[in-house]
Amino acid sequence: MVITSDAQGDGLVGDVRRIAVLRANSIGDFVLTLPALAALRSAYPSAEITLLGDAWHPDLLAGRPGPWDRVEVVPPYAGVRGNDSASHSSQEVQGFFTEQRSRRYDLAVQLHGGGANSNPFVEALGAGLTVGLRDRDAPPLDRWLRYRHYQHEVHRFLEVVSLIGAVPVGFEPQLAVTRDDRIAAAAVLPRGRPLVALHPGANDPRRRWPGENFAQVADVVAARGASVVVIGHGWADARAAEEIIRAAGREVTDLVGKLTLAGTIGVLAASRLVVANDSGPRHLAAAVGTPTVGVYWWRNLLNTGPLTAARHRVVVSARSTCPSCGVDQVHARCDHDASIVADVSADQVIDAALDLLS
Repeated sequence: MVITSDAQGDGLVGDVRRIAVLRANSIGDFVLTLPALAALRSAYPSAEITLLGDAWHPDLLAGRPGPWDRVEVVPPYAGVRGNDSASHSSQEVQGFFTEQRSRRYDLAVQLHGGGANSNPFVEALGAGLTVGLRDRDAPPLDRWLRYRHYQHEVHRFLEVVSLIGAVPVGFEPQLAVTRDDRIAAAAVLPRGRPLVALHPGANDPRRRWPGENFAQVADVVAARGASVVVIGHGWADARAAEEIIRAAGREVTDLVGKLTLAGTIGVLAASRLVVANDSGPRHLAAAVGTPTVGVYWWRNLLNTGPLTAARHRVVVSARSTCPSCGVDQVHARCDHDASIVADVSADQVIDAALDLLS
């Protein structure tokens, strides 16, 4: 096929029956692809769209309406899913590619980064035409767009699918809330007062706002009549929830580790407001229509921040250096995990929260 680059494409592809889309990483990363998936569905309404995702994707997407028909879990593969030592040629990987090639995809779309590892992965699917991103160290696909760091992820992925004629049908990620989500949430939520959910976690510990600051937010919104819950999973989130509850002067309900993925979505959808770090739950909350206040490091805001301000607020740290050693965090990563957003004050977040609640 003819290799094209830098937004050069040939528009819609004819006779497309099956499309594979690679996005096998975290929840927030997936949410940011939703506008691109919706554009694909609109452009190819009769095609079967298969998401090649992570192990958690079936739990989220099974039975949930959306622009996908199938979900396949990608095996461990360095640079795509799993750690950097995962094999590119294990028996499991080879079996996966054999099975996927048998599906005879007409299009394979790489929405998984710069392509050093993900482009060879997509090529191995044997699709009729491949499309995606390409950093300078990555092999080309049939139609590709140069990967540049400073671009919002939603716009990046919409630009990728435009190479095969898919035009935006919306820019805000949207995720359907199901009856099962609401039932799971109702089983654990306090009743009778407006709900405010806090999520103190983040995959990168440097993006975690201090628990005592979340506690100050909890006290203020609880004093104005809200029920406050903390959500999350894993030991780091559990420790943060304990810190919040210990520091708060008012009642805060700990739901960390007590919710399924469906229950988490139900809680987010039931909330009047979600206050969170730059994290998957903040993205999920926005996608189900709940207002959010996000604590962001400026560099992440450029790529993953909310695109509108009617229902969302961001409070941003302009710090660029590690608080422990002073190393520039824009161009390097030191060994410290000190919060780079701790200089965001509780008053800034409280003001944003009360603005949205009012």
